[in-house]
Amino acid sequence: MRKCAVPDKDICVSCGACRKVCPRDAISIWKGCYAVVDKERCVGCGLCMKTCPAGCIEIKEVEV
Repeated sequence: MRKCAVPDKDICVSCGACRKVCPRDAISIWKGCYAVVDKERCVGCGLCMKTCPAGCIEIKEVEV
């Protein structure tokens, strides 16, 4: 288990702000609808969570 960003696709407004600040390029916007995080690349730094205007990202313990 390790920390990773977990976006809520029901709240995400697909603005891409999280993708732009991710230092590991771990976030993409799936078909223009919502943010998706690559668990292998994410290091759980929290920059995306702090940047998200919709407040849809949490940092959680996940299995990789």
